[in-house]
Amino acid sequence: MRVNASLARRVAAEAVGTAALVAVVVGSGIQATELSRDVGVQLLANSISTVFGLGVLIALLGPVSGAHFNPAVTLTAWFADRRSGSRLSLLDVTAYVLAQITEAVAGAVLADAMFAEPLVKWSTHARFAGHLWLGEVVATAGLGLLIFGLNRTGRERFAPGAVAAFIGAAYWFTSSTSFANPAVTIGRTFTDTFAGIAPASVAPFIAAQLVGAAAGLGLVALVFGPAAPAETDVVMPQGDIDFAVSPR
Repeated sequence: MRVNASLARRVAAEAVGTAALVAVVVGSGIQATELSRDVGVQLLANSISTVFGLGVLIALLGPVSGAHFNPAVTLTAWFADRRSGSRLSLLDVTAYVLAQITEAVAGAVLADAMFAEPLVKWSTHARFAGHLWLGEVVATAGLGLLIFGLNRTGRERFAPGAVAAFIGAAYWFTSSTSFANPAVTIGRTFTDTFAGIAPASVAPFIAAQLVGAAAGLGLVALVFGPAAPAETDVVMPQGDIDFAVSPR
C-alpha cells in the first residue's frame, strides 16, 4: 500500500529516516565500545542494531517516500526510470539528497549527544585503502541489484527484511563494513567514535559507492533484462523511486 504524499512529506520522511539510521549506526557503535573491548563483539553489536533499525525504518517510511535514506539509491532510481516517466523529478532528487546529507549529520550529532560525546568532533578513523574502496563497490552494487531485482520480480514487499539482511551480511563480508551510502558516509565524519570515518577518506568512499550503484544497474539489466517501458515503480530503501519501500 502506497501513500500519495506531497514532496514536503516525502522529504520529511527521508530526513527523519536518514537521521534515525545514522543515530542507530553511530549510537550502537558507541554503546558497543562501552560494553566490550573485543572488536569482534563491537562489530557484531553494531551490525545487529543496524539490521533491526534499518528494517523498521524501511517498513515505516517506505510507503511515504520510498525510504531511500541514501543519495546513491535516489540517483539510481531517477536514472533507471528517467525515460519512462519516473515519479522522481530533478526537484525531488535535489530535495531528497539535500535532506539525506543534512540529516545524516544531524543523526551523528544526536548519537554523540545521547552518549555525552563531543557533539561535533572530526573522526580520526582513517579508511583510505584500495581494498576498502573495492568493498564499497561490491556493497553498493549488491544493494542496487537487490532493490531493483525485487522490483523487477514483483517482490517489493520483502524489501524491509531483505535490504536490512543484506546490509547486515555486508558488514561482515566486505572489507569496508558496507557503508554503501554517501550521506551516511558524510555524517559519520562528524563523530570520532567507533563508526566514524576521517574526512580525508570520504571522497574515495563516495566515488566507489557511485561506481557500485552504476554496476548494480548493469547487473540488473544483465540478470533481468531491460525494464519494460511501463515499469516505473521501484522499491528502495537505504531507499523512492517511489519504491514501495523504498544507507549506514
